[in-house]
Amino acid sequence: MKNIHTDKAPKAVGPYSQAIIADNFIFCSGQIGIDAATGRLVESIENQVHHVMKNISAVLAASGSSIKKVVKTTIFLADINDYKKVNEIYGSYFKNHKPARSTVQVAALPLGARVEIEVIGVK
Repeated sequence: MKNIHTDKAPKAVGPYSQAIIADNFIFCSGQIGIDAATGRLVESIENQVHHVMKNISAVLAASGSSIKKVVKTTIFLADINDYKKVNEIYGSYFKNHKPARSTVQVAALPLGARVEIEVIGVK
């Protein structure tokens, strides 16, 4: 196994890696809408989703992969009423390639985030 770290995505805020490569799989830890340059959570659900996807893309690139090689995603929402907005933005990143996905509402997310997304990809 290999730990992945890139400065192009937010640092892990706990005892975990941004991603782990095991065999041909890349397991990316959940990302919230933190701007990697400032280290701060961005405002609005729309901006958070875009930053989450940007952060995931950066971690995948550092792993030798890309968003096009994602096989499974899990979306965690603080408010299920954001589902439609999140789905529209998420869909813009997965136009032709549609990974398997789960979406759930949770009681709360770190730093008061409204969305967190984790992915599993292949090299």
